[in-house]
Amino acid sequence: MNPLPKSPTRPNGEVCAVVLLREDGAALLQLRDDIPGIVDPGIWVIPGGHLEPGETSVEGARREFEEETCYRCASVRPLVEFDLRSLGYAMEGRLKFFWERYDGRQAIECREGQALRFVSRHAVESLPHRVYLTQVWDLALAARGACQG
Repeated sequence: MNPLPKSPTRPNGEVCAVVLLREDGAALLQLRDDIPGIVDPGIWVIPGGHLEPGETSVEGARREFEEETCYRCASVRPLVEFDLRSLGYAMEGRLKFFWERYDGRQAIECREGQALRFVSRHAVESLPHRVYLTQVWDLALAARGACQG
C-alpha cells in the first residue's frame, strides 16, 4: 500500500504503541476516527498515544493501550523505535513500539476510534494503513517466535 500524506502537526514528544498478538498471529488494530485535524484519520493503526509528562515509555504504552481498549497489559516488551519524521509524520519525536501476547481472557472494548478488532496479518493488506504497520507487526511476530524457542 502506498504511504499516506503527512499528518497534521502536533506537539513534539514521544508516542508509544502496543502490538497485542493473539496465538494465531492476528493483532489488535484500531480504525482511527475520520475527522479533520486528527493524526492518521480513517486508517488502521496499532493502538497507542502520547506520553504524559513524567511517564516512562512502558507506563505510557500501558496507559494509552488501556484507555483505548480496556485491556490491561501485563508484560509489554520493547520492540522497535522510529523517528516520527522518518515515517512521514509532520511532527518531531519518537514512536516506540512494544508487544504483548493476548491473554485470551480480558474483554476488549473500543473506547477511541471507529472500531477495534483483531485482524489477521493477511487481511491487513486490504485495509488502509501506513506502510510501517506491517513492518512492525512482522517484528512482533518474530519476537514472539524467539520467545517461544
